[in-house]
Amino acid sequence: MSRPIYAHIHTDALSHNLERIRQLVPGSKVWSVVKANAYGHGLEAALKGLSLTDGFALLDLAEAKTLREKGWTGPILLLEGLFSQEDIFMVTDLQCDCVVHDFNQIDWLEAFSEARSSNRLPNIYLKMNTGMNRLGFTPAQYREAYHRLHSAGYELTHMTHFANADYIDRTPSVDQQAELFNQSREGLAGGTSLSNSAAILWHHHVIYSDWVRPGIMLYGASPSGRYEDIQEAQLQPAMSLHSEVIGIQHLEGGQSIGYGSRYRTDVPIRIAIIACGYADGYPRHAPDGTPVWVAGADGLSSGKVCLMTGQVSMDMITVDVTDMPHVQVGSKVELWGKHLPIDKVAQAAGTIGYELLCAVAPRVRRQ
Repeated sequence: MSRPIYAHIHTDALSHNLERIRQLVPGSKVWSVVKANAYGHGLEAALKGLSLTDGFALLDLAEAKTLREKGWTGPILLLEGLFSQEDIFMVTDLQCDCVVHDFNQIDWLEAFSEARSSNRLPNIYLKMNTGMNRLGFTPAQYREAYHRLHSAGYELTHMTHFANADYIDRTPSVDQQAELFNQSREGLAGGTSLSNSAAILWHHHVIYSDWVRPGIMLYGASPSGRYEDIQEAQLQPAMSLHSEVIGIQHLEGGQSIGYGSRYRTDVPIRIAIIACGYADGYPRHAPDGTPVWVAGADGLSSGKVCLMTGQVSMDMITVDVTDMPHVQVGSKVELWGKHLPIDKVAQAAGTIGYELLCAVAPRVRRQ
């Protein structure tokens, strides 16, 4: 028998979330961001659930190759572009578009343009640093970068990334970044790609771009970490992480649980041991009180939240089921998903939904 933990990937939820994005930004095309193995959901599931997207955006050529081998013939965007000059040959073979954020990349692309024979030139998304201060050309450098690539025969789209789209009181604001972006590209031909998940959710009414780049919202989790945002946007969780109870312990008052004896009982309690630990990707730093959904007598739909007690170990967690006397070995649990929003778990564990989704280990079966 296989260990009972598995991740159920809801491809119908992916399709639903993509449609909700189209409703929020009806005039824009959608790059569905599937980096980090589709945020832990798997590229094959993402391709099935997001088959109606306009394009897929990701980081590395291996993932692009996988999409092509699985039958995707539409656009693919490499979000960090070329990592070496040799990458350009595989980029053209796979017919990928490239983000360009550094003058070294421009040097490589100019050399390729001069030496090419019949190879098609990739479309370029030229990245402007308007305040995120990670990748991209400063506004002062941007026109030089644009004209060099334009002169080399490349078709360009203007691109930037918002630092604070999920905040209302931080600088630079979305409006400030958008204004700087528009001023710095004034008079330069080409479309635009601006909005991430947070900008789509909260700034779609003031920020327009030809292409948007949703990531976390496609998977039904919030860019801000507030699960209420997902409810308001009518998004659905695309992953439910399931397991089962594999043991029951009855403890008297004054006894401790797990490594380091972090949790000590004050009164007699009943503990369920669940097959899930940090080797499965569950956060080791999750504190006592982190929620876990435990099935009721009639199944998961009639279950309720129980609280974790004791340190997360490699393969197990423990939860207090004193108030659920029907729970026994084999009882179903949901670590996060349709009954327990991932953002609630992340909030309790002092992290974000992104990390939990991406951290689900390869040993956890995807269904």
